[in-house]
Amino acid sequence: MTHRVGRVVMSSGNHCVIDAGEPALIPAKLARHLKPRPVAGDQVNWLRHGPGAFVESVVPRRNVIERGDFRGNPRALAANIEYLVIVLAPLPAPDTLLLDRFLVLASAAAITPLIWINKTDIDDAKNPLTTGVLSRRYTELGIPWQTGSSLLSKGIDTLEATLGTGTAILVGQSGVGKSSLTQKLVPDLALRIGAVSEASGQGRHTTTETTLFNTPNGGALIDSPGVRTLRLAHLTPTQITSGFPEIADRIGHCRFRDCRHLSEPDCAIQKAVQAGEIAHERLNNWRRLVDDAG
Repeated sequence: MTHRVGRVVMSSGNHCVIDAGEPALIPAKLARHLKPRPVAGDQVNWLRHGPGAFVESVVPRRNVIERGDFRGNPRALAANIEYLVIVLAPLPAPDTLLLDRFLVLASAAAITPLIWINKTDIDDAKNPLTTGVLSRRYTELGIPWQTGSSLLSKGIDTLEATLGTGTAILVGQSGVGKSSLTQKLVPDLALRIGAVSEASGQGRHTTTETTLFNTPNGGALIDSPGVRTLRLAHLTPTQITSGFPEIADRIGHCRFRDCRHLSEPDCAIQKAVQAGEIAHERLNNWRRLVDDAG
């Protein structure tokens, strides 16, 4: 038999759903000892097996998003992603610690981050998004920053053009409008959810699994409820620091090798903070994430 290559749309237990470019999605069983277990976005080698398929192997991944479980062990959520779109909004007020967690995650997985500001139609002049404090901070770090409103369909064309034919995953705190933005990027979302549900045989349970949806421009969008409870316990302090390039570049340039970057003399990090080259908030967030990593 000839192996074929398909893309995993959803995976749960010993089964997955494959998009192989055919009119209908294909339900598939996984080889018992298959490692790694496929996740949404994976390319897999499969064989036709009755009305469904049998997955024999996973094509080597370009990258993978992992979440640390309660024991700190990494668990794959999605693979082969080009863009991590971090959605913010004027309300609820931006959680910069969560934002920096997502940027660390993108850095560790070698995924391009993109900050997208939703709900600009309700922006407030007193909000840091309007004053430009956050936008300046992150654009100076080289992170793309776009604005728009999914409610008014503003900025959607620009976002779609940026994502192109790549695969993106939307992340962000509750209430920022990820669901409405997903609906704009995948206009026939309800039909696609129905198709995945039918192929998987899981019914409503489908909505609790990480799922890939094709977009009209030839790209794909991955919806992952698992990213909402993000933990970085599976990352090392060095990996976390890499997500703070303005800090990482200065590590090792202090007078004392064991500098804690608090009040020690000739601390390169503190000098950069005083010069406005490192934001106090970023430094505090870095400390919290490194401390959490233990």
